[in-house]
Amino acid sequence: MQVFIWNNLNKEEQIAALARSQAINDENVVRRTTDILNAVRLKGDEAIRGFTKRFDNVELTDLKVPKTDMKAAWETLAPKDKTAMVTAKNNIENFHLAQMPSAFEVETMPGVLCRREPRAIDSAGLYVPGGSAPLVSTLMMLAVPAKIAGVPKRIVITPPSKDGKVNANILAAAYLCSVTNIYMAGGAQAIASLGYGTKTIPKCVKIFGPGNIYVAQAKAQISKEMGGPAIDLPAGPSEAMVLADEQANPIFVASDLLSQAEHDPMAQVICVCRSREFAAKLKAEIGKQLTDLPRKNIAIQALKNGRVIIAHDIDTMLDIANDYAPEHLIVQIQSPDGVLEKIRNAGSVFLGPWTPEAVGDYASGTNHTLPTYGAAQAYSGVGVESFVKFISVQTLTRIGLENLGPCVERLAKMEGLEAHRRAVSLRLESGGA
Repeated sequence: MQVFIWNNLNKEEQIAALARSQAINDENVVRRTTDILNAVRLKGDEAIRGFTKRFDNVELTDLKVPKTDMKAAWETLAPKDKTAMVTAKNNIENFHLAQMPSAFEVETMPGVLCRREPRAIDSAGLYVPGGSAPLVSTLMMLAVPAKIAGVPKRIVITPPSKDGKVNANILAAAYLCSVTNIYMAGGAQAIASLGYGTKTIPKCVKIFGPGNIYVAQAKAQISKEMGGPAIDLPAGPSEAMVLADEQANPIFVASDLLSQAEHDPMAQVICVCRSREFAAKLKAEIGKQLTDLPRKNIAIQALKNGRVIIAHDIDTMLDIANDYAPEHLIVQIQSPDGVLEKIRNAGSVFLGPWTPEAVGDYASGTNHTLPTYGAAQAYSGVGVESFVKFISVQTLTRIGLENLGPCVERLAKMEGLEAHRRAVSLRLESGGA
């Protein structure tokens, strides 16, 4: 991990110190993703099978997983694993149930009633990464709020394992969370199947879920197409930033950084601390914890793009965090609650020494599907609202139109839209009650 002293950097160097990898926008990634999208749009299931053979070395005959497989996976799950899943699901439900939006009505002026009413989207495509790390937690984070919102079609798609089947733990979670159907495909081709639909896989109106750079690029491209699906949020490789003062425990800080670094070679981890001494302790502790980490090689690759930034006061640390807008922000300073109101840009915040980032990933109740790549400046993480849209409704009485009509007529005349003006004036001249 590189070490920077913030106050010794000029503006350009500070920007570079917080820069993210540009691999997601690499020309080869963009072109290959476009080719995959086009192939799935034209050839559907045939293209999915071809890409699965090519990228996963798995030959698939049926892309759809029987519902009986989900039930069987749940029934054969170890009791302790069941308990862990149920605990996590309950906490996620409790947090997300509180987010359910309600309708409201306002009388903007006498006789003019305006309402806004929530409606669940018709279908949600939930991408769950598989491969070396089958993310059971991601399935729960997406399927639970989708069900709470009332989405009727909750479609999961996930890469097959080497045996040509979906990981049993993912199947068990799908059963627990009442997923409608589950299909096998990974990467950009999975996103394409959800966006365009195939003979087997239904088209969905909105696509959710994290993934590698090809998944992120596919979501970005397909959401820009006219008539294409919406996506949950802009996202790239996982990232975490830790704010640590001299009282922070370097063991805890190192473990939080490594918990993100082990996700992906392209994950980015940054610690903003107060001194060279703490930076040295942190780097030594990271080295210790790496020795027996099963995903050590992945973490080492990620750490090459990691940073330790030394800032001499809390306000500067907070400015750095807000400029970076991390997916995960872990605050390991004295009285962390006291700085929360100054944190403007972050996907999810973890306050205090007893709040590891991992609890949010799995079971505290908050959602772990979060904006990355600086998108936390404008986007929230996934919640019930992500699966809901809103319809506005207005109702006017005759008196209401008499009160509002002259205003509308005048504005329509200003814009030169005579039919708009007449839509009001003809009603007012009609003499009806």
